Amino acid sequence: MTGSNDRADQHSTTTPHHVPVMVDEVVEGLDVRPGGHYVDGTVGLGGHALAILEAAQPDGRLLGIDRDPNALAVAAERLAEYGDAVVLVHGNYEDVESICADHGFEAVDGLLLDLGVSSLQLEQPGRGFSFQHDEPLDMRMDPNQELTAAHLVNGEEEGALADIIWRYGEERRSRRIAKAIVANRPIETTGALAGVIEQAVGRGRGRPNNIHPATLTFQALRIAVNQELSHLDAVLASAHGLLEATGGRLVVISFHSLEDRRVKEYIRDHSADRPRDPEDRWAPDPGPPPSWRRVTRRVRKASDDEIARNPRSRSARLRVAEAIPTAEAA
Repeated sequence: MTGSNDRADQHSTTTPHHVPVMVDEVVEGLDVRPGGHYVDGTVGLGGHALAILEAAQPDGRLLGIDRDPNALAVAAERLAEYGDAVVLVHGNYEDVESICADHGFEAVDGLLLDLGVSSLQLEQPGRGFSFQHDEPLDMRMDPNQELTAAHLVNGEEEGALADIIWRYGEERRSRRIAKAIVANRPIETTGALAGVIEQAVGRGRGRPNNIHPATLTFQALRIAVNQELSHLDAVLASAHGLLEATGGRLVVISFHSLEDRRVKEYIRDHSADRPRDPEDRWAPDPGPPPSWRRVTRRVRKASDDEIARNPRSRSARLRVAEAIPTAEAA
């Protein structure tokens, strides 16, 4: 998740600096129309939500969900001018179906998922997402959750820790890093962990763009702490049921290959042009009818101008699909 546009930043002097990525592309991808009902499953500080609400007037409504109550408080202030047109819920987007049902959003025209960690979480003291500041190892998107990064770093067996670092960080030196972590326990802060990793694997060699050697391990721990990939699988499985009545749009912004690969494969495997076994390409398709129509044939990326204004948008990948009603697909 990333933050709000300049217009939104000017809305409140208390709002943290927060620049959302690809705002125009999100509004276009959702095909936002006046009077529509939209769900922002990762509302964050409300930047994308503000743009969606503006485009959906008059009579448009938005349901915003976020795991982070601190972010919701900022979003509530930012979106206050829209009154009852906005419903904000502290929750997890994997529960989007039940949350929508509880708040009168059964027929939805668009669902946005802006994945990853937000600017607020990276910059707010004490959250422990980054090694730019030496803080307690936390990394919880929902501070009410019990599991923290410290629990994994200091409690997992070496093999399990190496598997987490490899599976969620795609870090090829995962076993060396896990061994060093176990040897240096207890590790209580982000700075201490980053130092252990740097000492174990060194700096520079084999690292694209000179990224810090702890970067992929921190990504892996954050994903594991917040169960991000399993929650993404759950919300993707729920999305069609929310959108099919209206033929609504799903827009997903991902920030690393693990997320984007899941989104790409889910949409592809449930679309009309899903891959077929080459030996059966002339046979009737025995699978279920397609549930999605791919709107973006290829992933969309931020423009050069946006990247210059907001370097964090460099890694953003946006995909769009449109729900095919079951009767049409049959």
